[in-house]
Amino acid sequence: MSRIGKLPVAIPQGVEVNVTDDTFTVKGPNGSLSQTYKPLVSFKSEDNQIVVTRKNESKEAKSLHGLYRNLLNNMVIGVTKGFERALIINGVGYRAEVKGQSILMNLGFSNQIEYVIPEGVEVQVEGQNKVIIKGNDKVLVGRVASEIRSLRPPEPYKGKGVRYEDERIRRKEGKTGIK
Repeated sequence: MSRIGKLPVAIPQGVEVNVTDDTFTVKGPNGSLSQTYKPLVSFKSEDNQIVVTRKNESKEAKSLHGLYRNLLNNMVIGVTKGFERALIINGVGYRAEVKGQSILMNLGFSNQIEYVIPEGVEVQVEGQNKVIIKGNDKVLVGRVASEIRSLRPPEPYKGKGVRYEDERIRRKEGKTGIK
């Protein structure tokens, strides 16, 4: 039995979960999310919980069991609390600002970089070097954060670039350390 898949998903007050033949939809105070699924698993509602069970013991059903349980749990958290990811921009002259539906960044290149913010994600800039990405969909928030980070990944010598707030960069000593 899957250690993750066997755990029930708690449904808080104000959240509604609808399961059809091939999709499950979660509606809550912060919006609505939907996900398609393969019919190798089934969803049962008990009290204020949903239990995900697999229909057979095939390898594919076992692997999807925990996946769909976690996707459902992330959707419930997303429509109640939401998700947030913070990025730190480090470097002389490196800065970011939000203009309309895009974020403009100076990252040490000759031109400014304009990143268009997708629908369903909110971006805020604190100061000039901290970018906060918020949204209901955990996958979308993570993808936007990784795309912004990939514009100028942190380098190991001076630490310049865009990094996650909780990321630790392993620094290298450089040429002066060799004798």
